[in-house]
This record gives sequence, structure tokens and C-alpha cells, in this order.
Amino acid sequence: MKKILYSFTLAMLLGSVVSCDEQYVTYNDAEYVMFSDSLSQNMVLADGGVFSVPVASTVACDYDRTFGVEIIDEGSNAIEGVHYSLLSNTITIPAGERATAVEVRGLYDNIEPTDSLGFVMQLVMPEQLKWDEVYPSSDRTKVVMYKSCPFDVNNFTGPCMLTSIFLYNFPGMNTSYQRLIDTELHPTEPNTVILRDALFDGYDLTITFHPENPANPLVTMDSDQVVSDEASVLGWVLGDDHILASHSSYYDSYFNSCQRFVELWMHVYVENVGEAVGTIGEFYNVLEWITEEEAEELRREGF
Repeated sequence: MKKILYSFTLAMLLGSVVSCDEQYVTYNDAEYVMFSDSLSQNMVLADGGVFSVPVASTVACDYDRTFGVEIIDEGSNAIEGVHYSLLSNTITIPAGERATAVEVRGLYDNIEPTDSLGFVMQLVMPEQLKWDEVYPSSDRTKVVMYKSCPFDVNNFTGPCMLTSIFLYNFPGMNTSYQRLIDTELHPTEPNTVILRDALFDGYDLTITFHPENPANPLVTMDSDQVVSDEASVLGWVLGDDHILASHSSYYDSYFNSCQRFVELWMHVYVENVGEAVGTIGEFYNVLEWITEEEAEELRREGF
């Protein structure tokens, strides 16, 4: 869920706040108005909350500036009035300020959990305010919306299909990079789930959900969790014969409450009596929770 940002810094563009008159001529620097991001990704929450799409100006003026906002059909698959609504078709940058935002309400009940809906917005303003020679199409932005279902940790228990790039590279005794595993709530740690026999038989792992910010639903792992012994997976012993894992410090891990899956990045390494021996790597894993009926079908297929 990363934003692609225009690579400009307003502080570098201006040494000080400048003013402009109604003919859009500035005393020190040119005036341009643009969307802050070329892509805005937003969660639509059950409480019907409003999200903001920022707009910035290179200068502050000594009067209010009001511009129109319109929806462009090309590149849009979300329908205004069905999937979302704009709180207003105009925006105002107040006098003395350089920023404002388009306010959008996502219509939660009309968005399916698997939908990835988007629409393109464009600012309606004089041509001389567009900075096309430096940032083409900066007067437009693509707004993407995803449904965020209420979090319930119980939805992440029961049968689960694990797909692991680590198993793809280091299968050990496994015959596949996918495993059907059982999961259950941790008896004492809140929002924590135990992955029974996660990557290899006899070695459980735990993951913890962080639902505090629905727009950034993170998952973490405790450090120094034992994935397997070294010999049966790597073919040699470099440390104390334990392969360890924790959550990656390079990549965030996320969960999806609507579709009941986790994208988990693991940092895998080896130690010897607490001293670092070496890093095996950063590995991507997907955990998908399924029904008992689906699990039984997979068991018949050999999982």
C-alpha cells in the first residue's frame, strides 16, 4: 500500500512565502497548483469515514483560491454516486496557505471485498497554473479504494494454506512450497495466532496482528522464532543447529480482513549461542485462511 509521490519538495522550490495577484503572476516564483500524489490509495471503512486527497501550491497567496474538481472517465472503473461521492466539486486554498484537499466518502456497502476500484480526478483551473513542463499531468491523480472489513482475530484461526518462497528455495523434507496448516489463538497474547507446524513439522511460529490503523493493517513476528534445524534444511550446521526467523526490517507485512489473508515477510538467519552467524535472507509468504470444507478437499489432494 505505497504511494507514488511526485519527487518535489516545496521547501526547495521556495526560499520564503511569496504572494500572487489575481492574474496568477508571482513576485518571486511561479505559481503552480497540483495534486500532491500521482496515486492515492485509500481504505474505505465501515463507519463511512471520509478520506482526503491532498492538493498543493508552490506559493501562498494573500487571498482564497478556489478551483473545480472533475472526474475523468478514462482510467476510472468506480462509479460516482455508487462507489463514492465527492463532498464538494470545488476546493479552496485559504489565504496565506499552500495546501488543501479533495474530500471523498467511500460508499462501503456498495464495494465488494475483492474490488479494486479507482477513479481519476482532475483540477479545473487556468492553464498557466499547470506545471506540465516539469511534472506532466500533475493536475490529475488516480484515486484507488479498497474495502476494509472490521477486524476479528478469530477469522484468522482454523485451516490455513501457507505458500512460502523460503520453502521454494529450501524445501528440506517438504515436497511442495505450499503447506496446509492449522492455526489457533495464542492463550495469553492478544491478537496473536499460533501457526502449528508452520514451515516444518514440529516447529510452530506466532504472528501478531495490529489492527489499530485500518488503513495500515500490519502483522509482526517475534524475534528468534525457531523455523527448523539447520542440517535437515540447509544440509550443514553453521550455528547452533537452529534456523531462526523474525519479521523483516526491510518490508512491512500486512493482513486483509475482508479476504482473510496475510502477506508475511520473514527475516531468516542463523546464530550460535546468541551471536549472529549469518543471514539466510528475506522471504515472502502468503497465509490464506480457508473453510473446513476447502481444507478437507485439499487433504484429499495430498496436502
